[in-house]
Amino acid sequence: MIDMIEKEDNVISEEEAAQYDRQIRLWGLEAQKRLRGSRVLLVGLRGLGAEVAKNLILAGVKGLTLLDHEQVTEESRRAQFLIPVDADGQNQAQASLERAQFLNPMVEVKADTDQVESKSDDFFLQFDAVCLTGCSRDLMVRVDQLCASKNIKVFCGDIFGYHGYMFSDLGQEHHYVEEKAKVVKPSEQANDGPEVKKPKIDLNETTMVKKTASFCSLKEALEIDWTSDDSKARLKRTPPEYFLLQVLLKFRTDKGRNPDPCSFAEDSLLLLQIRDDVLEAMGVNPELLPDSFVSYCFSEMAPVCAVVGGVLGQEIVKALSQRDAPHRNFFFFDGLKGSGVVDYFGAK
Repeated sequence: MIDMIEKEDNVISEEEAAQYDRQIRLWGLEAQKRLRGSRVLLVGLRGLGAEVAKNLILAGVKGLTLLDHEQVTEESRRAQFLIPVDADGQNQAQASLERAQFLNPMVEVKADTDQVESKSDDFFLQFDAVCLTGCSRDLMVRVDQLCASKNIKVFCGDIFGYHGYMFSDLGQEHHYVEEKAKVVKPSEQANDGPEVKKPKIDLNETTMVKKTASFCSLKEALEIDWTSDDSKARLKRTPPEYFLLQVLLKFRTDKGRNPDPCSFAEDSLLLLQIRDDVLEAMGVNPELLPDSFVSYCFSEMAPVCAVVGGVLGQEIVKALSQRDAPHRNFFFFDGLKGSGVVDYFGAK
């Protein structure tokens, strides 16, 4: 829905120019205009969803819809900062609305308490970007395929204990601009030797370069043929979090929930069994994901939510503003190591 042609409703008022002065200086007025004309759907208001909501609201999108049908629990309340301490039993999206709106009154923030699976296709098509957190694999694949046909940007993300990930599908052709240092060509009259005739980079001057990136669908990214020679060659360089994601999505599909600390022993055994089944079905050695992973993938860790939510929010802002190179197409974070990695999976 967004292209390099400006949207109709993209006027920046004097009040908004003052509010967003710092980021206009950072990424430019035109990028802020595109951001200001964008509407985003955010599904899931647990720890990760709250971080993404905060970042998008402060960045200054036109509208943000918070969609979550679940009720606030002590665990979910502790994982995020938008829900008041006395909101147990309330709807998570509704309970998060007041504090979310307070972050930036210029953004239209709405709460939707419906179940995301019950939403029709037309519901998703009213947005410029859709961000799915804590969703099932089937739902993410469905929404991604639907939105790709309408050039709507799709993002997915989740937190599993010390581990987190984000995925983006910006379509076959995502156009963006990138700021580069200007290359100064030597004067034709220069005759002081070969060094003078070499082009020089002037760090004090920059120019905007238009670029295009291509993305694949989530379905393609999750269904790599690991028996092919190319895939086998890159297996040693593949982050183990990619396989961890496959295991945890399968657990969610089978059980309809995430691993629960209250049933740690039972769920740990089930995770190990799913690990063996899933990785063997993919044609890879289950030992690529050591048994110790079960000790670190329960609940949402607030610091991990902050890191992944920061990256996910940043990628949505970059995609909507069409400014700077996007991550293509996965970002995995390992809280045990305190490091993250960007990697591409899918058709080249």
